[in-house]
Amino acid sequence: EGMALPQRILFPLEEICMDWQQRQRPGAGLCNLGSTCYINVILQCLTYTPPLANYLLSRDHSQLCHRQGFCMMCIMESHVRKVLHSSASVIWPRAVIRDLKFIGEEFEPDMAGDAYEFLCCALEAMQRACLNGSNDVDISSQTTTIIHQIFGGFLKSRVTCLRCQAVSDSYKAFLHVLLDIKAPSSLTTALEDFVTPKKLDGKYCLKCSKCEKKVTASKRVTVHRVPKVFTVCLERAADHTGKKISKIVEYPEYLDLRPYMSDRDGEPLLYSLYALVVHSGDTCLDGHFFCYTKASNGLWYKMDDESVDNCGIHAVLRQQAYLLFYAR
Repeated sequence: EGMALPQRILFPLEEICMDWQQRQRPGAGLCNLGSTCYINVILQCLTYTPPLANYLLSRDHSQLCHRQGFCMMCIMESHVRKVLHSSASVIWPRAVIRDLKFIGEEFEPDMAGDAYEFLCCALEAMQRACLNGSNDVDISSQTTTIIHQIFGGFLKSRVTCLRCQAVSDSYKAFLHVLLDIKAPSSLTTALEDFVTPKKLDGKYCLKCSKCEKKVTASKRVTVHRVPKVFTVCLERAADHTGKKISKIVEYPEYLDLRPYMSDRDGEPLLYSLYALVVHSGDTCLDGHFFCYTKASNGLWYKMDDESVDNCGIHAVLRQQAYLLFYAR
C-alpha cells in the first residue's frame, strides 16, 4: 500500500503477549529523588504495560545484550523486576536518575521536567537500545523492534489538490499521538478533530505534481495501522508561556479506534484503558505529576511517588488526564 516492507523482522509480532503472564499484587512505590515525579509516573505506566513487562521480566534482552555502558532496555528490565518482585514497599529509581542525560539531554536530576517529554525520550532510548547500533537496518525494519511492535502504529497523510483532485499519500510511524484539546471536551471529539481534513492555503499551499504549481489543497491524517498500545497526550499547554488548559476532557474506559482509521469498514478495534498520568498545578511549568495504573490483579491503584493506594474505576475516569494509555 505504498509502504516499504521491512527487509527483516527484529521482533516477531506473534511473540508479544498482551495478557499478564504473572498475576500478583501491585509493586512498590517510587521514591521522589527531588523533582522526579515526572519520571516516576512514566516508569510506573511502563511497568504496568503488560506486553512490555512480560518481555522485560523474561530477561530476554539482557541475556543477549553486549552493550557497553548505558542501555535503556537493561535499565528498564532491572527496574521492572525490582518494582514487581521485591518485597520493599518503596524503590529508589537511582539507575534512571544516574543516566538521565543519556535518556534526554534536556533533563537534569534536580530540575522539574515534563512527563510527556520524558515518555518520548524513554521510548526513543529503548528503541535505540533495541537497534543496538545496527546501522545497516533499513527504516522499515527499524519499526519491527519490540518497542515499535508494542507502541508503534502508522499514520497515513492524504493530500488532495483542490484544483485537479490529484491525490498523494505518505505514511509515518508513530509511538504516541498528541491531541489538541482547546475546543474538544472529550477524547473521542479530539480524535475526530485529528482525522478531520484540514485546508492548506495561503502560506501553507503545496506544490501539486500534476498542476506543477502551488495550489490550495486538503490534508487528512488517519490511523493507518493500529498499535498494540495506543498512547495519547492531551496537549494542556495553551501557549508558550506555560499557561495550562485545566478543563476536564472525558475519556472512556473502552475506546474503539475504528472510526479514526484509513479504512473505517470492519470490526471495531477495541482498546482498554490501563494507565493514565495526571498533572496537578495551575501552570504547565510547575505542579506535580501522579498516575493511576491497573495492576496484574485487575485492580486500579493511584500511584503518587512513594504511595500506592487502591481505588475504583469511577475515580480513575474523573481525572484531569494528561497522558492516556490504552491496550488492545
